[in-house]
Order: sequence, then structure tokens, then C-alpha cells
Amino acid sequence: MDAKTFDKSKLPSRHVTEGPSRAPHRSYYYAMGLTEEQIHRPFVGVVSCWNEAAPCNIALMRQAQSAKKGVDEAGGTPREFCTITVTDGIAMGHQGMKSSLVSRDTIADSIELTMRGHSYDAMVGLAGCDKSLPGVMMAMLRLNVPSVFMYGGSILPGKFKGKDVTVVDVFEGVGQHSAGKMSDADLHELECVACPGAGACGGQFTANTMATVSEMIGLALPLSAGAPAPYESRDAYALASGKAVMRLVADGLRPRDICTLKAFENAATIVAATGGSTNAGLHLPAMAHECGIEFDLMDVAAIFKRTPYIADLKPGGKYVAKDVYDIGGVPQIMRALLDGGYLHEDCITVTGKTIKQNLEGVKFNENQKVVYPVSNPITPTGGVVGLQGTLAPDGAIVKVAGMTRLKFKGPARVFDCEEDCFAAVERKEYKAGEILVIRYEGPKGGPGMREMLSTTAALYGQGAGESVALITDGRFSGGTRGFCIGHVGPEAAVGGPIALVQNGDIISIDAEEGRLDLEVGEAELAKRRAAWKAPANPYQSGVLRKYADQVGPARKGAVTHAGGKAEVICYADI
Repeated sequence: MDAKTFDKSKLPSRHVTEGPSRAPHRSYYYAMGLTEEQIHRPFVGVVSCWNEAAPCNIALMRQAQSAKKGVDEAGGTPREFCTITVTDGIAMGHQGMKSSLVSRDTIADSIELTMRGHSYDAMVGLAGCDKSLPGVMMAMLRLNVPSVFMYGGSILPGKFKGKDVTVVDVFEGVGQHSAGKMSDADLHELECVACPGAGACGGQFTANTMATVSEMIGLALPLSAGAPAPYESRDAYALASGKAVMRLVADGLRPRDICTLKAFENAATIVAATGGSTNAGLHLPAMAHECGIEFDLMDVAAIFKRTPYIADLKPGGKYVAKDVYDIGGVPQIMRALLDGGYLHEDCITVTGKTIKQNLEGVKFNENQKVVYPVSNPITPTGGVVGLQGTLAPDGAIVKVAGMTRLKFKGPARVFDCEEDCFAAVERKEYKAGEILVIRYEGPKGGPGMREMLSTTAALYGQGAGESVALITDGRFSGGTRGFCIGHVGPEAAVGGPIALVQNGDIISIDAEEGRLDLEVGEAELAKRRAAWKAPANPYQSGVLRKYADQVGPARKGAVTHAGGKAEVICYADI
């Protein structure tokens, strides 16, 4: 593609490359080795979340080089930069997890600032770990410049005693060890083999859930989410992504043209169909918010309720992301849903084609056991369920994939932070039939809405995963399994009903009817409400203070700004 194809007079980069007054600006680009011809091409930000914090991110810089090559070959000038990530597996179970959800919005903000500050015309974004995927996609939707997303790839499964394992098996191993069911030697061996190299967690946890979303929602090239991170074929998808973004620049196709309400409904459908992470109930509303689209947790839940669960993936099932790749990738799941009439087939994608057109050459693979046809689903409704009731007027969410028990009723045992609950679980200070309540862990109350994988995995490892339920205004990892309900809203820190629960109160959970109720009379609740006082936020400076001041409710995605509806000038049109 010839650079002359592109009219710089309508692109943001004209503000830094065109005309006599921009001679000082151009001098910087000459200093970095660009030719005059390259300076007058469209500028494409190639952003990756590369770092050495965790294996999720260490393959991203390699793939970014291929994306840059694709941009260059198609007539653009790539400008590489990095942004932060906080990796949940390492942040889990301690104060570091308060940084996790906050990082999603910081990623989006930092990308926006870099793109705005340097007037880049388009974007290729590569992400590996949980919050970096929605963070990068949120930036694309906020800026609305032509953009292509690419997942860095999942980790290969580890092998322990002849079985495939993931990092969640290690978290559950901690619980088994505390219950005397796993030796020191076995736990050490498991931790040494569970994560064999580069890539994000291998099950249908948050990273792979949002990678699946990236293809379904149309921001990523077909099949690009599938290959594991170590595979060199990822470089070819990165090259193709770089070329694709230049086609989008030429055609004027932007992210908000792609991510319509119908596209978000498709995205929620594939989350439910794969038994994906409950975190999608946060991230999809946050992404929609960037477009000015109303699509909250309960809108997501309505789609979950009507969608069959068809992909037998961990943590509720048997298989991991590599197994999906081996049978034909995300398009296989999309094909099954399309054939069953569960998708809006006319949604446009970064290929310039609709979902239906992208899937024309894809035939459902019947010689496999990973993905079921919708005519024979694992269960007739989705692997994730939304709940509402007197304990959660603004909603809550639970992953039911792989569960047989969908109703639970019992007395509450209340904790005001995760650490206290985890310590009680380690000491086995709970009884079968109880419902553990962890509160003041919501977006404001945490602050940061921590995940509770350490606690839930410990319960499962101790063999109590089916006999004890857990409810929180915080979050659960995509790797969580068992009767674990998150995102309870309104959160405790703003006086939601969860703040009023006392030890021994009866709580009723019904994931079939979508109910979550506190069985305490209104008169008693009114008395408790009058006596309740919001605890002080212990974080009075820094980013956690800013986040607590700005963040909205979980139901609407825990967002930190007014969103696309309030936008006056779109960056892409400057």
C-alpha cells in the first residue's frame, strides 16, 4: 500500500508532521532515524503491555516487532510504546490486589495520553494479562481511531502426575496442603511445573475470556486469540494485525463502528457459552461506556440467561485454551453459536467483513469434545448468572459452569476484609452450610475491588467448595469455582445491604431464578441502617485515593470518567 494513498490532511498526525511550523517536531523524528517519506505517512501507535512482572507479558515485545513490520509494509509508520500491567496471579491474596482493577483504567488512561500527546492516527494494541485486555480495548473505543487488538497468547498447560494443570491448581493445592491432603514435596513439585513458560493463565479465566471477546466483538482478527504465546505463528497474526490497521485507516473504519450494542450482546453471548470469567460483567459495561452505550451488569446477565453453555473449559470443565486452538480456535465457538441462531451475524469486524462473512469458510468440527453444538449443550443456560434481590438490589454475578447445586441457603459468617476470611479458612473456622460474607472490598471500599481466588481456592482445596458459599462486594478470579458470588451492589462502603449483614443472618441464593436475598425484616434493617457509619478509607493519598474518589458502581463497570455519552470532541476528529 503506497503512503500516498493516505490523506494526512484529515489525520491527527498532521499536527506534528505537516507545514513549516512543525520543523522542530520533525527534527525529533529525524533524530530517531525516520526518513522524510516515513514522517509523512500515517503514524500508528503500537502499544504492548510488555514487562517482566509475569509470564503473561514476556512474549509481547516480540510480537510487537511483527506488528510494526506489518504497519510499515502496508504504508504506515509504527511508533512503539509500552504501558503498565498488574498481574493478578502475583497480586492475589494480599494488598497488591487493590492495584489490579485500578490498573485497567490506568492502562486506558496512559494509552490515551500517549496517543493524544503525539497525535498518532491509529493503534495496534497487544495485551497479555487480565486487566490489560479490557484496558487496551477501552482505550481504542475512547480514542476511536482505527485500531486492531491482539492477545499475546495463553500459557501452555503444565503437567503434574500425568495430568494437565494450571496456576489455579496451585492455588487449590495451598488449600489441600492446609487440610493435610497434599505433602510439602507435592506442593513444591506442582508449583514448579504448573506454569511452563510465556503466556497468560490457560483456563477460561479472565485473560482468555476477554481474548475470546476480542474476536467476537470484532476488534481482533479471526484466530488471532488462539495460538499459545510461545508459538511462532503468533508473529504472523501480529504482522497481519499491523497490515489490517492500515486497511482500516484507508477505509475509515473505526472501533465504534464495530462495537455496537449488537456487538456487545454477541460478546456477552460468548462469555456465557464458554463459562467465562465473571469479570466480563465488569469489563463489557466499561467498554460500552467508552462508546456511550448503556450496557450494564444486568443487561449482560439477561444475555447470560438465554445462552447455552457449550465449551467445556477450566475451571468448571476439563480443557484449556490450547485445546480450543487445537480444534480450530474461537471461530469454532462462534460457528456453533451462529448455527444455533444466538449471534447478530451482521456485525462488522476489523477484517472489513461481517461475522457471518468471516465464518463462511468455517465448518463446525464434530470430531472433538471441547465445544458442543448448541443442540446438545453442557447446560441449556449460560455458565455465568446474574442475581438480584434484597441483598443485591443493583445486582451480583456468579459462575455456575461445572456446578450441580444452584441453590444455597444458610447463616452468614461476616468478615470486613479478605485477609480475615482467608485466615479463618486456613484455620477451618467455618461450618458446612454457612455463607461467608466478605465486604468493604468493592470498588470504593477496597479501594480497588480485589479478587478472592486465594480464599475460594483454599476452600476448594480443603474439600469445602460445594458445602460453603461465599459472597462479596469485591470480585472473583476467572479461575474461581464453587458457589462464589461477586460484584454485590450497592457495595458496603456506600451503605448497601451487604453492610448491614450480621453473623447468623439467613441468606438465600437461587441461581436458577437469579435471586440473592437477605432474610431479615425491613424494620430490623432500618434500625441497623440508622446505626451504620461508613468506615474511613485508609488510603488518603496516591492513586488508590484518587480511584476511590472517582470510581462508580460495579453494575456500570466500575468506571472512572463520564464516558462516550459526555464526549464533545472525539480524539479521532481533532
